Amino acid sequence: MSLRDFRSLLDRHPDKAFQLRLPGGGSVPESFHITEVGRVRKDFIDCGGTVRSRESCLLQAWLGGDDDHRLATGKLAGIMRKAAPLLPDEDVPLEIEYEDTLISQYRVSEAAVISGAVVLKLEHKHTDCLAREACGVPEKNATPKASACGCGPSCC
Repeated sequence: MSLRDFRSLLDRHPDKAFQLRLPGGGSVPESFHITEVGRVRKDFIDCGGTVRSRESCLLQAWLGGDDDHRLATGKLAGIMRKAAPLLPDEDVPLEIEYEDTLISQYRVSEAAVISGAVVLKLEHKHTDCLAREACGVPEKNATPKASACGCGPSCC
């Protein structure tokens, strides 16, 4: 889900509850706060030598111990408006950071209005080799070649 789509969703449903569904079907407790809204930029070089850059909008969800707290979409839309100067590109993906047993970042796989609440369904992020051709790693779902990549100067 892009930042633009998220803002539009909040604006279309200003009086709804806001909920986060974790991978596996569990939910972030409804008393969570959004404590940070940020633009995250990652500049890096992959194992094939290509310089890359990634950007996202990251919302940090936090449990504060105030079990009666509920975050409404209108309140979150206001927080997003305050953060707008930090988020110039609305086409960046929206990600959620939440600490359960570990601090994890999630992609938003789906958004829906369910039983009076805007619900974001979260999915795990995964690592991947971005230089498969340079490294000799087969493409996903490709048939492995007999001469697979091993450790060496041209490989990961």
